[in-house]
Amino acid sequence: MTDSKLITPFERVPLRSYAERAYLDYAMYVVLDRALPHVGDGLKPVQRRIIYAMSELGLSAAAKHKKSARTVGDVIGKFHPHGDSACYEAMVLMAQPFSYRYPLVDGQGNFGSPDDPKSFAAMRYTESRLTAYARTLLAELGQGTVDWVPNFDGTLKEPKLLPARLPNLLLNGGQGIAVGMATDIPPHNLREVVSACIRLLEKKTASVAELCEHIQGPDFPTGGEIVTPREEILRLYESGHGSIRQRAVWEREGEEIIVTALPHQVSPAKVLEQIAGQMQAKKLPLVADLRDESDHEHPTRLVIVPRSNRVDVQALMDHLFATTDLEKSIRVNLNVIGNDGRPGVRNLKELLSEWLDFRRATVTRRLQFRLDQVVDRLHVLDGLLIAFLNIDEVIHIIRTEDEPKPVLMARFDLTGTQAEAILELKLRHLARLEEMKIRGEKDELEAERQRLEDILASPKKLTRLIRDELLEDAEKYGDERRSRLVERQAAQALKETDLVAAEPVTVVLSEQGWVRAAKGHEIKPEELNYRSGDEFLAAARGRSNQLACFIDSSGRSYSISAHELPSARSLGEPLTGRFSPPAGASFRSLAIGAADERVLVASDAGYGFVTRLESLHSRQKAGKQLLSLPAGSDVLPLAPIADAEEGVLVVASNEGYLLAFYLSELPELARGKGNKLINIPAKARKAGEKVAGAIAIAKGQDCLVWAGQRYLRLSWSDTENYWGERAQRGRKLPRGFQKVSRLTLAE
Repeated sequence: MTDSKLITPFERVPLRSYAERAYLDYAMYVVLDRALPHVGDGLKPVQRRIIYAMSELGLSAAAKHKKSARTVGDVIGKFHPHGDSACYEAMVLMAQPFSYRYPLVDGQGNFGSPDDPKSFAAMRYTESRLTAYARTLLAELGQGTVDWVPNFDGTLKEPKLLPARLPNLLLNGGQGIAVGMATDIPPHNLREVVSACIRLLEKKTASVAELCEHIQGPDFPTGGEIVTPREEILRLYESGHGSIRQRAVWEREGEEIIVTALPHQVSPAKVLEQIAGQMQAKKLPLVADLRDESDHEHPTRLVIVPRSNRVDVQALMDHLFATTDLEKSIRVNLNVIGNDGRPGVRNLKELLSEWLDFRRATVTRRLQFRLDQVVDRLHVLDGLLIAFLNIDEVIHIIRTEDEPKPVLMARFDLTGTQAEAILELKLRHLARLEEMKIRGEKDELEAERQRLEDILASPKKLTRLIRDELLEDAEKYGDERRSRLVERQAAQALKETDLVAAEPVTVVLSEQGWVRAAKGHEIKPEELNYRSGDEFLAAARGRSNQLACFIDSSGRSYSISAHELPSARSLGEPLTGRFSPPAGASFRSLAIGAADERVLVASDAGYGFVTRLESLHSRQKAGKQLLSLPAGSDVLPLAPIADAEEGVLVVASNEGYLLAFYLSELPELARGKGNKLINIPAKARKAGEKVAGAIAIAKGQDCLVWAGQRYLRLSWSDTENYWGERAQRGRKLPRGFQKVSRLTLAE
């Protein structure tokens, strides 16, 4: 019977320890084997396996395209045991010229578009091969340059890294989200990066600022403008993280605005949708039409048609930059796996230094591998020459001996390799010319061995070789910068009032608080139609891009853009639908104009003050308290002020007392009760006397003193008869005007 103590069907582990170990194992797998690129070849494992599998299939840039499904099948069957859709998507990304600065895969078929990068066709429909640039990753693969590791099932070998001849990490960049960390590396220009590498080769102590003399900034495949200030770009490369602001490129073509380049990974369709959304919401009346005229000849051509030639195009584009993806902030986080196998954020110098160390080690291994091949070949050639010099004896030994190999080794002092090479010689190679070829090959190989040994023995020569190869590849694969670097001020969105055409409007308010706006200033508000039981209360003339301000019987003020008001062709809409006045309060008056224009705010208790219209502005539905009212008093109509310095304020009570004084005697306030305008004795107040109206007139203006349906016209000079100081009682009006109802300006 088996001893039960020897059977251990499971291991007891504390849940805390198990969960911690499992999470850390998973995190390290995601970081090292999935999400982050390596500084050496700039690739993630799936990308590296795709490139290697395509090279094994013979899909070079000179080969015919092959079905993408064949490539994906090889990748997931031999090296990458994951989903085929994820693998195919990674391959498509490397083929998109709007995603990769230097694409690694040459796709044939639908590989997506800038509008929707994931709109690519299924892998059974598309074909692919490697690009010429991909050769920089594969050219030295079979030259002993990298380590090989078993694949997932141990049946094949795959390269741990690819021997990149260029710093692909910076050239194509990359994005990835790991566990607890992420990477966002923007693409760069090949010539600039190579120039910086050479600077660092020649001067190891070069600072990030010196390297940035060569690398001006990222270079995105879709072009666009980089508007980040130079100082911020420098700080980004010094710290390894930050952000880049990229802006679309536009130009004028007649009256139209043509957008010719967009920020990286921005969809043209989304930009048009954002602009159209503002137009539909009536928040962008400066734009009349939108069109997408992009085609093969013009990959990006978005047409924006301004409403008129009076539109400030620069201000309009600044608004669009601030409110749409025409300007985009791109995060940068230079987090990569280093040569030591550890992930970390590195600055520009550290990235280039590590890659140059990787490149130096790769070139050294390549040269050593070649040197070993040359030495082995020379060794064989020495044996062959011995054989040619003693050809008759060699033939005799081969013909007469059962085991010629040891005899040859003993007779001519040969190694096993040399003897094996002699035995494998074909008869046709015994010709006299063959000996001359061997001697010529030996001389060439001797010269190559001497050159290789000199380079390996001299760090300076090795550095020069790396430099020359970088320059050669830069000349072969390099191109001009696509993303222009232009320092510009941050884009500012236009205010809502700035977006509206400044057309003349007349805002009309009814007794029951219904409001509407009519185009132009010629309309007569009293002649409009009103709801049953309602009638005209007040009107004000202004512009459609100005704010209409209202005041209610509690002294609270409210404001709304005039262009948002309903048309005067209708009966309007109630202000209570836009605002939330206190219970029982009703709207008394309105004013419209520029924010710095002045109005008189007063109560029928005889108090008031001058204020600017901006003091009446409020974004809250509940408005804000503007005028503090004494108990039992009401708000007088707002009176616009044309001349605050020399204007005259005319105040009249309902009992026929009228006082005129200079407006300069009344202080300007933002809110409050105000100062006394006219004196109404306490006995008179108890008897019901109150202010019937207060109005400001400038030189050349007349005011009308209304008593029922009759009015008395007072010109500027006529007010001298009622002249006094502020807060006095004033003088009695003529007979027939002892009961004043209101004051108005004469038109």
